[in-house]
Amino acid sequence: MPRRKQEPKKVAEPESKRQKEEASSDENGKDKILIVPSEDSKENKILLSLPENSGEVLICGGTNWSVNSRKKARKGDEKYENVGKNLFKPHRYKSLVGIKVSRVITGCCSNHNLIITNEGNVYSWGRNECGQLGHGNRVRYDSPKPIDSLQSYKVVNGATGKNHTLCLTENGDVFAFGDNAQGQLGLGNLSTNVPSPTHIAYKGNPIVDVSCGGEFSVILDCEGYVYSFGCPEYGQLGNNTDGKYFASGNKMAFDNVKNAFRIPLWVEKLKGGQVLPLNDVKITSISCGNNHVVALDSKKRVFTWGFGGYGRLGHSEQKDEHTPRLLTVFERAGRGAVQVYAGYSFSIALNEMGSTMFWGLQGSISSRETTMYPKPLPDLQGWEIRSIGCGYRHTVVAADESVIVWGTGTSNGELGLGESRKSSANPDLMKSASNLFIQRVSCGQTHTLMIARNKDEKDQAALDEIPLYDPKHCP
Repeated sequence: MPRRKQEPKKVAEPESKRQKEEASSDENGKDKILIVPSEDSKENKILLSLPENSGEVLICGGTNWSVNSRKKARKGDEKYENVGKNLFKPHRYKSLVGIKVSRVITGCCSNHNLIITNEGNVYSWGRNECGQLGHGNRVRYDSPKPIDSLQSYKVVNGATGKNHTLCLTENGDVFAFGDNAQGQLGLGNLSTNVPSPTHIAYKGNPIVDVSCGGEFSVILDCEGYVYSFGCPEYGQLGNNTDGKYFASGNKMAFDNVKNAFRIPLWVEKLKGGQVLPLNDVKITSISCGNNHVVALDSKKRVFTWGFGGYGRLGHSEQKDEHTPRLLTVFERAGRGAVQVYAGYSFSIALNEMGSTMFWGLQGSISSRETTMYPKPLPDLQGWEIRSIGCGYRHTVVAADESVIVWGTGTSNGELGLGESRKSSANPDLMKSASNLFIQRVSCGQTHTLMIARNKDEKDQAALDEIPLYDPKHCP
């Protein structure tokens, strides 16, 4: 794929001062936050809004939710064995035609999905073995279905893990549902399955961002503090421990965290091995991989923690980090980060000079193509990037009027390159979306969700060329 010839655009400097009443958004209308002190001035109230840009949902990749990433359906799900198929090019959901959507949400270890409409209504569909769809049952849904119990709330964001889900409302409240065996719902207990949306056990400042790992969750409050809960393995909760203990004999277990716990320490490790605590950290964005986390702060610094395998933390070593550790490469003048993303075993950051930095492993382990510290992706130099989705083995980028994809070991059509070309080791254009303007992307374990703009007749004509997908219903 040829590189763009134009120089990369420098990202505008964000406001550094927080006033008593403040509204903020990125240039694409990503998130708007109104922060208003309450009458007693002891805590803040907020009003979150949805992105201004919206469109119609597209999907490509595996849609047999019970079989994706497995050899066959689990016992009891045999009726789903042949329900759903691999979509090797983008399709439109027949049931969503005409519905304007502001967010598409899935995760690198997820086989279930969320969409949020312009009105703040949330739909879910996909795998539902633990109640992660929030419909009060554990029945698989192949078409998007509104979550009835959240219809009285305006939902503005959400996140999906392996078998659990978080939804964030405009007032900064968080609802959780699905698997809670490791405390990943933050409900104060370890109940196995929670099939209906339930408030998390948290009474602090309003929440402005949420993210889910495989079996843990991370939330961000309006003051820039980060909280985590769920399985502490690999130090992925950032609370200075991996939670291991001997349950009986030589059997190991984990001390799961079932309540939101504020991450207390952020550090820089010096060349001599000394650990320097940092006291001026105010986080603005969080993103979880399966077992690691990437966070961005107000000074454009990047922190990573959790599982260190294959370089996904970017510290030139494979050591796990139990405490958020500074990635010093983004400390250089003019190299600060403006966006961060986590895939299953890799991480991506955009810096203020317009470079896309990658580290970790993408694709099959047998490829051994690991990047131990952040390096620029030359094929993305000069592109004006709007949105990045990081999946299990694939990445999708919405940039200018194109969609750029790559990934090895992919086989379900998640790259949208057609049935004859299921993978691509290097960034390439998704030609099947060449006439569409893609606003946002989100990558699941073996599938991709996109929002295609439909603001005028030209957009609609391009959408009309995209085939409809009407999955077979199975009760």
